[in-house]
Amino acid sequence: MKFGMGTLDDMNHLKNKRIRSVADLLQDQFGLALVRLENMVRGTICGAIRLKLIPTPQNLVTSTPPTTTFESFFGLHPLSQVLDRTNPLTQIVHGRKLSYLGPGGVTGRTASFRIRDIHPSHYGRICPIDTSEGINVGLIGSLAIHGRIGRWGSIESPFYEIDKRSKRIRMLFLPPSRDEYYMVATGNSLALNRSIREEQIVPARYRQEFLTIAWEEVHLRSIFPFQYFSIGASLIPFIEHNDANRALMSSNMQRQAVPLFRSEKCIVGTGLERQVALDSGASAIAEHEGKIFYTDTEKILLLGNGETLNIPLVMYQGSNKNTCMHQKPQVQRGKCIKRGQILADGAATIFGELALGKNILVVYMPWEGYNSEDAVLISERLVYEDIYTSFHIRKYEIQTHVTSHGPEKITKEIPHLEAHLLRNLDKNGIVTPDLG
Repeated sequence: MKFGMGTLDDMNHLKNKRIRSVADLLQDQFGLALVRLENMVRGTICGAIRLKLIPTPQNLVTSTPPTTTFESFFGLHPLSQVLDRTNPLTQIVHGRKLSYLGPGGVTGRTASFRIRDIHPSHYGRICPIDTSEGINVGLIGSLAIHGRIGRWGSIESPFYEIDKRSKRIRMLFLPPSRDEYYMVATGNSLALNRSIREEQIVPARYRQEFLTIAWEEVHLRSIFPFQYFSIGASLIPFIEHNDANRALMSSNMQRQAVPLFRSEKCIVGTGLERQVALDSGASAIAEHEGKIFYTDTEKILLLGNGETLNIPLVMYQGSNKNTCMHQKPQVQRGKCIKRGQILADGAATIFGELALGKNILVVYMPWEGYNSEDAVLISERLVYEDIYTSFHIRKYEIQTHVTSHGPEKITKEIPHLEAHLLRNLDKNGIVTPDLG
């Protein structure tokens, strides 16, 4: 470095970072549990020697250290979270989050701007749009739609290798340290008119810079135009014409959508709605081909390969966000189906496609001053016709205790309350079904 013969390492380059997966965290906790178990066994043996006793294997090895260690990890670790199941998109996006926070990482108050900023090595690996808002902006990201975690914890991105001799295209997954040595062009920029010499140049990326080169010099090209975005951002139509801040808000707001009573498929989409709904697991998919023998709201019986398959359906289950998880059959008795066909739609899915809302008419116009500033006027049909009605399931529990004055009782006879306030309670003081 003193004589100018080297370069400084970029700390924010992805080649200098590694992903710590859930398996790595569990491996650390398992090692901690073994250390605690070893200390317990040593203490038991030392105590038995002092008392001149012979300990039994049951007294030496117990499951208490591993159990308490893993319970503490899942309950108290900062990165241990309950899966967000507000809608199918939220469920699949939550599992693809990348975080700089937690033990061994940074905090929202001490992280510098260089850590939060977008780096060229994120190209095709970490979404440049989908991140948290607020103090954790740039610290919590989302894996790109085609990115994957490599063997050594690096994020790999797929590319098509262009072979000039055999004219064959081969797909490669490259880590951040290797794709810098290739001329990488976008997948939709190679449809050129070879008869016009001025059109035989394409934009390409080389060593974290964007260049314009001849198409013969291209080594790799991307496989998909949405390859650089996350799943949430790739569901935004015409994202290339959107402001980045608005696209960030949109990708986060899609995860806040609750399943509606009557959902609709979007009129304008990106083509990934069906794949997102399929990968989320919200819909019931036929694993074998066969014929529908019986169907109702609870199960579907499928005859295939000489045996009957019982496919149970999810019925009005509450998610951890209190939204309603329910599957509706989409096949009829006697119908022959193929493997991979949709058997039942889940929450916020219609015919196997993601349906997060309704298609409504929006008008941008002043209306006698009622929609001044950020005010919005809505039609009364949205309320009276249950267009945006959604189901929520909550569980309430009450306990009775035995006190010094006797056992507590649940009763309807509550003093100093008028009769109309108790009209929804039965004789035992329990809320009447369908009225709570």
